Amino acid sequence: MSTTLSVMVIVIVLAGLSLLIVRRVKRQRDQRQMEQHSITADELQALLASNHEVLLFDVRQPLDLLAYPEIIPHAQRIPPDELLEKPSLIPKEKDTVVYCTCPSDKTSRAVLRRALALHFYRVKFLTGGLAAWKTKGYPVEPYKEPFRLYTPSLVPRSG
Repeated sequence: MSTTLSVMVIVIVLAGLSLLIVRRVKRQRDQRQMEQHSITADELQALLASNHEVLLFDVRQPLDLLAYPEIIPHAQRIPPDELLEKPSLIPKEKDTVVYCTCPSDKTSRAVLRRALALHFYRVKFLTGGLAAWKTKGYPVEPYKEPFRLYTPSLVPRSG
């Protein structure tokens, strides 16, 4: 009986270690993929200065835009939820950069993951987002377009 119990414990431990190894390998692969699809503020500035055609999307959340109502020149603002729901807003055949102001570029990375899952390979995210761009002293302009703050109601509508 004790031999059977020992074998079961060893099998369970090995299965647990295998699971941890698989998860770590997947995480490292995902990190490498994110790094391959990132661009620094200096690289983006050089790309824009070279007149290379690149689409630039501001995918900040509405409250972030309210706090910092400025945008990188020539960027187009698209609400991140809209872009995640309709990734076809990003043309597959054009180089595209997305940026946000989230810690760790959370929103930009979510948009990028969705795009990559749909085989949009010409998309990158701006590492450090708008803050990195501004830290380098690159230009921003006031964002003057109207936008909605998403305020879902907790009280059901009657009617």
